Amino acid sequence: MSAAVLTAEGQKAAQRRTLLVLSTATILGGLGVGASLSVGALLLAEVSGSDAISGLASAMFNAGAAAAGIPLARIAAKRGRRVALVGGSFVAMLGAFVAIFGTVIGQWWVLAAGIALLGVASSVQLLSRFAATDLAVPANRARDLSLVVWSITVGAVVGPNLLAPGAAMGEVLGLTPLAGVFVFPIIAQALAVMVNWWGLRPDPLLAARAISSAREAEAAEAAEATLPDTADTARPTTGGARTDTGTIVQPHAAMRRSQVLTIFSIAMAQAIMVALMAMTPLHLMHHEGTPEIVGFTLSLHIAGMYALSPLFGFLAGRIGSLPTITIGWVVLLVAVVLAALAGPSHALVQVALTLVGVGWGLVTVAGAALLTSITPSAERPIWQGRSDTFMSAAGAVAGVLSGIIFAIGDFTFLAIATSALLALGAIASMQISATKRRAIQLAESR
Repeated sequence: MSAAVLTAEGQKAAQRRTLLVLSTATILGGLGVGASLSVGALLLAEVSGSDAISGLASAMFNAGAAAAGIPLARIAAKRGRRVALVGGSFVAMLGAFVAIFGTVIGQWWVLAAGIALLGVASSVQLLSRFAATDLAVPANRARDLSLVVWSITVGAVVGPNLLAPGAAMGEVLGLTPLAGVFVFPIIAQALAVMVNWWGLRPDPLLAARAISSAREAEAAEAAEATLPDTADTARPTTGGARTDTGTIVQPHAAMRRSQVLTIFSIAMAQAIMVALMAMTPLHLMHHEGTPEIVGFTLSLHIAGMYALSPLFGFLAGRIGSLPTITIGWVVLLVAVVLAALAGPSHALVQVALTLVGVGWGLVTVAGAALLTSITPSAERPIWQGRSDTFMSAAGAVAGVLSGIIFAIGDFTFLAIATSALLALGAIASMQISATKRRAIQLAESR
């Protein structure tokens, strides 16, 4: 599928329009995600009668997002971002219908399946942030990505506070009160579909490819015009460097290692965030909490995740992605310690969950910008899809294990368990720096 080549001014205008459209659609999508996350665990516990099964809400949501990551990336690579985003939103709408049906028939596994399909909305949000980088100039990638992430704030913060309106909606429709919340994702995703379908013209990824192809053609013509009229040509090189052991190290090997380590770092931050967030509603309810307190706490947590995203993008652009990721690990360490010490204190839980969101935001925004910058443009959709898949899969596994760990011990025990994930993520980030230094040293030795 081809797209018209944009001029420099046309690219700037298209990027501004793309950011506005993606931000608007993401705000709408955030309403559905925030609402479903706030009620999923409580509703599963109510329908199943088991606190341990309640952990499946977050797990299934993230599993749905993980399953959609690579397929949506492939659709984007083949047909553009617009088709992928709209298709994902349609699946999320179906998930909300299935979740409501599961509560009506009283089958927790049907409810869980609906939550999994609704989790595709999260994958759409992740894809949207990468779509913001397609037409962005390199210096503005982190900033533009963070602006779309920030737009999640509005819907995500409002979402958890839809418990009361959702209960009223449930009564009107003859549903279990908590199930009424799932009406909001249906409406929100339908609006997001319309915004993306009509607004993403030109498609940012297809337009970026057309620009890249045109520039490559111009460069090839210029190079051909300046070639000397001689049969002597430079001998091709491997592009690698030989180590002390005689092993040829290709530049792309270091890039691949950095890509994998970046994806792993993002996945660990996701696992920490999901594990603690998933069990917070039950922990609060076990210590004289109310649905309103749960909603407020999750709103603070989600605000921490998204509200400061422009600052995270600014930091990544100013001091670099890796230093920003390091700051994120420090914030997550403080959050884990506070969560372990929180006990029955609602205020301390709220502070800890807010910091979990901030640390997660620092790692994921800077990590996404880093992954984009170290990946060739032709390969970006696939690697971005892999990142989203492993990120969501890590959250799914963490959601399942968090329910088991919480049932065995308590919230303190769960917080201590997440410290192992934090250590793994921090080590992976340090290895990215080490890999970069080795690649530079090898290049200089050639």
